[in-house]
Amino acid sequence: MEILAVNNNLVDEVVDEQGSSTGSFIEANTIAISADEVKHSHIIPVFTKDNEVTISHNEFIETTRHVAREYFHDVRIGMPEIRVSHPIKGRIPEARNKPAKELAEHEKTLYYERMAFMIELPEIFCEVNGNKLSLVVGGVKAYNEDNLYNKKGSAEHFKIFIGFQNKVCLNLCIWTDGLKADVRVTNTAALSMAIYNLIHQFQAERLIETLQEFSMLMITEHQFAQLIGRSKLYQFLPVEEKKLITPFLFGDYHINTIAKDYYNNQSFCREKNGNISLWNLYNLFTGANKSSYIDRFLERGSNATQFISALTHSIKHQEEFWFIN
Repeated sequence: MEILAVNNNLVDEVVDEQGSSTGSFIEANTIAISADEVKHSHIIPVFTKDNEVTISHNEFIETTRHVAREYFHDVRIGMPEIRVSHPIKGRIPEARNKPAKELAEHEKTLYYERMAFMIELPEIFCEVNGNKLSLVVGGVKAYNEDNLYNKKGSAEHFKIFIGFQNKVCLNLCIWTDGLKADVRVTNTAALSMAIYNLIHQFQAERLIETLQEFSMLMITEHQFAQLIGRSKLYQFLPVEEKKLITPFLFGDYHINTIAKDYYNNQSFCREKNGNISLWNLYNLFTGANKSSYIDRFLERGSNATQFISALTHSIKHQEEFWFIN
């Protein structure tokens, strides 16, 4: 289905269809939590030198929702799907001398060092190779990237994205112009402006055209095997040689998952003759990316699109591609 651009906003017809998959856009060592839990049950980290609060997970999520609601003012905004990892546990002062096993729930404190969230705009969608893709916005916050031993004036780090989610498998499709992986701000007003600029500059049609092109090309079983083998070799290449090759951010665990799903994935496996379309291969990459930790998830998602796009270009123009001769 074509996505239309009207008044700088993406609009489409309203639909109620839901994706057929269960699961999440990211798994790894994360757990799912509700927006209410983030807002009401988690303490907010502070800068230790002046005890001033950081921008909380809840403020990040609500700021993103507000910008999305203002920008896409004619469409429904979904509730955020939130995943967290690396819990930081504490206790109230009155319970400082209690053994941990004797702590009551009200005596415990908790926040999560890393958080990823995604907000779907289900009325804005398209179709690629028979798969429905819905527009999504979201972000990642990892407090380990901030210098919390400083004062409030120190910039905090955020990652924000806009892209599409494949409703068949819940994989995220992120292009380079839909990701800002190093946003540094000191307040929510600056964060809001960064999110707005990202949405405004996002070229949805370009990403869709790229993804549609993936479905038109195939590689053979021999080429797939070569890609898997060279992906493992890539990690050990000298730095100077790596600079001359399309970047590849996936590790051994991801590569093994891609190889396994080449045979076993119900939606995106090989054909009977061993060939696999670049669209299916791309979804094997984005599926394997679900096992990434939160702080590397978005970069690998963007890299998957960049990598398969480079492979597409090499096949179309019969140019050299290091991973497949």
